[in-house]
Amino acid sequence: MTTSITLPLPDGSLEALSLNPAGPWHKPTALITSRKVYAAAHVTPRVLGNNVPGAPADIDWDATLAFRRELWSWGVGIADAMDTAQRGMGLDWAATQQLINRSAAEAARFASPERTVRDLLACGAGTDQLDPATVEPGEAGLAAVLAAYREQIAVVDASGAKVIIMASRALAKVASGPADYLALYGTLLTEVKEPVVLHWLGTMFDPALAGYWGSDDVAAATATFQQLIDTHAAKVDGVKVSLLDAGHEVALRASLPEGVRLYTGDDFNYPELIDGDGTHHSDALLGIFAAIAPAASTALQAYDAGQPAKARAILDSTRDLGLHIFEAPTYYYKTGIAFLAWLNGHQAGFQMIGGLQAGRDLNHLVKLFRLANTAGLLLNPELAATRMAGFLNTAGVESTVLEGANA
Repeated sequence: MTTSITLPLPDGSLEALSLNPAGPWHKPTALITSRKVYAAAHVTPRVLGNNVPGAPADIDWDATLAFRRELWSWGVGIADAMDTAQRGMGLDWAATQQLINRSAAEAARFASPERTVRDLLACGAGTDQLDPATVEPGEAGLAAVLAAYREQIAVVDASGAKVIIMASRALAKVASGPADYLALYGTLLTEVKEPVVLHWLGTMFDPALAGYWGSDDVAAATATFQQLIDTHAAKVDGVKVSLLDAGHEVALRASLPEGVRLYTGDDFNYPELIDGDGTHHSDALLGIFAAIAPAASTALQAYDAGQPAKARAILDSTRDLGLHIFEAPTYYYKTGIAFLAWLNGHQAGFQMIGGLQAGRDLNHLVKLFRLANTAGLLLNPELAATRMAGFLNTAGVESTVLEGANA
């Protein structure tokens, strides 16, 4: 039996689309070892909550944690309390602390000697309890940023999760140059108990991070970043670089000290970066992996089985979906992640904290549906079609679902 749905084209006409079955995805029966990966997960709002712009986040904890259990079942780790979870775009610090502690408690139930809580869960520690407008350049501002980082690192560390030191809007405002970054990060790395992940987030994800590492010039910023890593390599588990520049990542990856991983944050070029160049490969900490977890897991299992061509083909088959979800303005990619989660039944409604479901227009979401269908990532096509048709009808587009051999 085939399901089809009528979808609008940009000119307003309608076209029937036959839905594909879900891809040949399968969950792992053993620990994935060929690559170390974390999927950056989103949060689900409470349907009747007051999740309007500027309001404190009101989270559906059951759905949010169920989605994390689903990701773990595919053998991938989770990067939580990151930008995918709407840090700085709706997820306030009070809700972030709850998210870290609840996710860590859930991870502890999945942990084993082979797969520790730190393997299952890495959480972002930033400075978003500070309002950048209230901090000024200079020693007082730097001290405030340092204290904010220390507070958040302590929360993540106490939970048992791996610490990800996120980029800070406040630090971007108060730092006067590379020396301030080296001093502040150096202090944090000296103090942490376990190796951490350093996160370099580009301006396409957050324009407030312009000039990070003390320069708008990527080469100069990279030199500062590299100096920090070389100096504190024993305290750096890995680096996550989200600049959407594959050439930059390949060069940085080759220059890292032994034992320091490069977790790709490139949601455009992840297939070739994860596949590698024959000498090095990237591990991954990706928002797109939350959307494509079944395919990503199956690809990683193929790498484990010594089938790199099969693995690369699977990753390549998801590329167009990733390019679309993360298209400019890239910082609204979270809307696509949540939309696909809703289509696949992982949340009751297409809503986001802070009202961010309005971050993408109807044409964007219709194309996302088409691309997910092509990639075999509508895991229950009938459910996805029913939800999509209801969404379109509510938006003012007449859409019909047909089922049957001739649909």
